[in-house]
Amino acid sequence: MRPRRLPREGEATLVEHLDELRGRILLALAAVAVATAVAFAFHDHILEWLARPLPPEHRHLAAFGVTEPFSVSVAVSLYAGLLFAVPVILWQVWSFLAPALDAAAERRILGLAVFGLVLAAAGLVFGYGILLPRAVHWLTNYDNVHFHLLIRASSYYSFVVSVLLGVVCVFELPLVVLAAVSLGILTSGALRRNRRRGYFLVAVAALALPGPDPVTTLLELLPMWALFEGSIWLAVLAERRAARLSVVGAQA
Repeated sequence: MRPRRLPREGEATLVEHLDELRGRILLALAAVAVATAVAFAFHDHILEWLARPLPPEHRHLAAFGVTEPFSVSVAVSLYAGLLFAVPVILWQVWSFLAPALDAAAERRILGLAVFGLVLAAAGLVFGYGILLPRAVHWLTNYDNVHFHLLIRASSYYSFVVSVLLGVVCVFELPLVVLAAVSLGILTSGALRRNRRRGYFLVAVAALALPGPDPVTTLLELLPMWALFEGSIWLAVLAERRAARLSVVGAQA
């Protein structure tokens, strides 16, 4: 049975809140399980798609041990299931928290959530279409004289997932800045005054992200700098909009 969303203006007991929370957690887990099962049914296409950034001669990956082909297929299917179930999970989280918010806050958070999903999709496109092929090309062609490259399946797919997840986190930087500005933790003036320090901290974060080679690090750093600069101007626009709304509210 689908959990009932509590009304915003009504009151609920602790038992009712816990019952709703339990139902939403079960629904989210069911969505992950169904999405993982569907992904496993098509795991050969997913594995092929993830291996496409590799040069053609390296796309047939090596497995060490009789269980590795199955365990890698299950792990990749689980990652894909979690990705496909994200909308359901986010909707359950939102439905549980929304009754505690007023209508204006609900619209703002919904807007930020949509913005975050767009940024995440852009991060996946950038990571898979631009970063991974160039990083993998550099890594697989590094020092062919001294090394005979044999790519292990589990290591490669873990590398791909970690890089894509890192890029998605990088692309969420504007959302984090906007949320901090909305909460009053940061201001656009402080961001502009500390721009150089911010660029340095972004570079340190790029070095800490997955990617052991300079190509991956550089390709992560450049969009991070661009996103940080864009975040500053988004903060300026957000503050101006908040000021206009406060003036309109005062006049009303």
